[in-house]
Amino acid sequence: MSHLPQFRDAIAAATETLRSLSSLEARMVEAGDLIERCLRAGNKLLVCGNGGSATDAAHFATEFVVRFVKDRRAYPAICLASDGGLLTAAGNDYGFDEIFARQVAAIGVQGDVLICLTTSGKSKNVVRALEEAKVRKLKTIAFLGRDGGSTIGMADVDLLVCSDSTARIQEAHQLLLHVLCETIESRLEGN
Repeated sequence: MSHLPQFRDAIAAATETLRSLSSLEARMVEAGDLIERCLRAGNKLLVCGNGGSATDAAHFATEFVVRFVKDRRAYPAICLASDGGLLTAAGNDYGFDEIFARQVAAIGVQGDVLICLTTSGKSKNVVRALEEAKVRKLKTIAFLGRDGGSTIGMADVDLLVCSDSTARIQEAHQLLLHVLCETIESRLEGN
């Protein structure tokens, strides 16, 4: 019988990372409150990230627009990483660092919530999106990894996963995102 030590190591590391998330409970309450207030007021969620975090951003937005657990009304959430034409035009005309900030400037209004995901905390386009959101008086939530990089402290709520493994950070971000989906769906649907 052959063994796969990477499998066992990954499970152990993921378990350790997920256990560390309990320290984020107060910040998760803050994040949930921001999202709930936004959606109750008729505003929208703007979500962004790069690479795997872009996929997580799209997944999170989809859970609000379609559904998470049960049939219910749709909630407005837009993934800023989903439109290839818009991203390439903004990148070509203004530079890659501006691809999310340009969209925040176009569609972000006071009362909206910008949710950014970056496993390194060093994504310049995420930093620029947060800066633009502040100018436009959006509330902000940052899902971060490692030590938070240059992004730490920029958002109204930081959700920092302290790990040096991109895979473990992304897995933890997915759990946190799902908990927020479940929490918000329950609150808004009166359960």
